[in-house]
Amino acid sequence: MEHQKLIILGSGPAGYTAAIYAGRAGLTPVVYEGLQPGGQLTTTTEVENFPGFPDGIDANDLMEQMRRQAERFGCEVRPSMAVSADLGVRPLRLGFDDGSEVTCDALIIATGASAKYLGLADEEKYRGQGVSACATCDGFFYRKKTVAVVGGGDTACEEASYLAGLAAKVYLIVRKPFLRATKVMQERVLTNPKIEVLFETNTEGLYGTNGVEGAHVVYRRGEADERRYDLPIDGFFLAIGHKPNSDLFRPWLTTDATGYIMTDGDSPRTDVAGVYAAGDVADPHYRQAVVAAASGAKAAMEAERYLATL
Repeated sequence: MEHQKLIILGSGPAGYTAAIYAGRAGLTPVVYEGLQPGGQLTTTTEVENFPGFPDGIDANDLMEQMRRQAERFGCEVRPSMAVSADLGVRPLRLGFDDGSEVTCDALIIATGASAKYLGLADEEKYRGQGVSACATCDGFFYRKKTVAVVGGGDTACEEASYLAGLAAKVYLIVRKPFLRATKVMQERVLTNPKIEVLFETNTEGLYGTNGVEGAHVVYRRGEADERRYDLPIDGFFLAIGHKPNSDLFRPWLTTDATGYIMTDGDSPRTDVAGVYAAGDVADPHYRQAVVAAASGAKAAMEAERYLATL
């Protein structure tokens, strides 16, 4: 069975930054790209808030540059995804979707978190052309335009409030007749003149020729006073939560109720010695590329120290 000193699962900003740091430390890490090469960041278009690119950079170009930088320092990138794990043995054991099994002395889990979508075919059709799951990432492109946010919790209210500082008009589409957000967040939304809350409303589709131009919505679906209409918008933001890609590791690692891997304070250390969690899989709060990259650096530094003790 093949054995590696350090394996990194995930090829987003956290995974590749970990690989860069580990490679420069002479650890010859192996990165497994996972389900989405380049990570969730590649579902957006231009990235304008990553340091070092004053004119912005295409998300795919950014991740390709990170990959090349990791490879420059001796990292090997493999196009496979982990499908099994045993973190209760030494060395640690992993199985991949190409049928291979590999053991390792240290492991960095940077598998990310997947944004939840409504399941509409139009969401995929217009992804990167008006559909986004990150207002902080993409809100800048909708200055003085009209956007809609889907959701009724704290995240949705935060996204709507953030977008209200940029857009001319924000619709908050809520399927229930009330907001689930905390009282302070509700007040912030309900008192903002640029935000209009559409209660008891569901989105059934999107339309537009060269990107999103509007949403097909229905008020009180299935009720006697049901009303269907088209809502003209320029951008459609999902804020109904994220699912951390941590299921494979739950038998060994502590997670919160949602599934985010719990780490030791501000460090990336998990319950298992030599196993570290970096990026969105362990971050329910920020979910930003630059934060993920920083956590990847910390994970690699911790792994280096751990491996030096073996």
